[in-house]
Amino acid sequence: MTWLMPAETAPQDRVWMAFPVDGYTLGTDAYSANEARGTWTAVAHAVLEFEPVTMVVDPAEVATARRYLSAEIEIIEAPLDDAWMRDIGPSFVLGDDGQLGAVDWAFNGWGAQDWARWGKDMEVGRLVTAASGASAISSVLVNEGGGIHVDGAGTVLATQTVQLDPGRNPYVDRARIEAEFARTLGATRLVWLPRGLSRDQQRYGTRGHVDMVAALPSPGTVLIHAQNDPAHPDYAVTRQLRAVLAEETDAAGRPFTIVDLPAPAALTDEDGFVDYNYVNHLVVNGGVIACGFGEERADQVAREILAAAYPGRTVVSVEARPLFARGGGIHCITQQQPSAG
Repeated sequence: MTWLMPAETAPQDRVWMAFPVDGYTLGTDAYSANEARGTWTAVAHAVLEFEPVTMVVDPAEVATARRYLSAEIEIIEAPLDDAWMRDIGPSFVLGDDGQLGAVDWAFNGWGAQDWARWGKDMEVGRLVTAASGASAISSVLVNEGGGIHVDGAGTVLATQTVQLDPGRNPYVDRARIEAEFARTLGATRLVWLPRGLSRDQQRYGTRGHVDMVAALPSPGTVLIHAQNDPAHPDYAVTRQLRAVLAEETDAAGRPFTIVDLPAPAALTDEDGFVDYNYVNHLVVNGGVIACGFGEERADQVAREILAAAYPGRTVVSVEARPLFARGGGIHCITQQQPSAG
């Protein structure tokens, strides 16, 4: 069987999510817990306007989840350490006969970070694979869904600081990773970006997930995060990434058409320089769920750029600052399941 990970614009059967569980994401007080649950719920309900949602919920949180979530959202119970479904769940692919497959990556808490727990989350890929009816594709590569972006035509974006991270894959090199992505994702062209955003490189970050810096809305086109304030350290980072992409080609040998997605104006929060970006969006059937940052003009500009990049889709914003304060965005907490056949 030959497998290919389709573009996120391909028809979808549903979106998978996980409900926040006690720990880092819920925080230490009732306000923080309600903020997290409310934000995950808002994203789920935004997706529900376009397609079904299945939520994996820790048994200890089922009663609470049912108070927050619409009855239309399917709940599957399973033990959880955290709620970043893009990273703990499988990456869905399609076979050359239309069969649904799911790549179950190895997961070790974003490189065995000392603050992370992953004993339960490392089982979620198998659970979701079985519940979806997909054929399981096992991989020993430590990888997360947020660490890759595909165009559905053989091009994969990744960052050197994730798949080549010694905390993840100390014994592999680029060639082995490229071979594994060819086997599991149908990759014929792997574009390596040197790094991710500044905050994502810090203690509670992923060490550089690509879904915080770039996305592939269609073959030959890349959306890139543009931090345009020289006071922010990502001013230099995003220019470096843009320069790399300007020299790269996709699987068909085409230079990329690069579309900038300007960052909102906010530079810092209580923990330092923020990684607010609009690249971390979710594409659904007929729509795009975009991150909102409480800045009317910047959020509107982002919606306009995304609407042009995804013609015919309705773009809606969901307040995402509580997600970014916890280490990610809307793309990070969701995982699309493409339609088989």
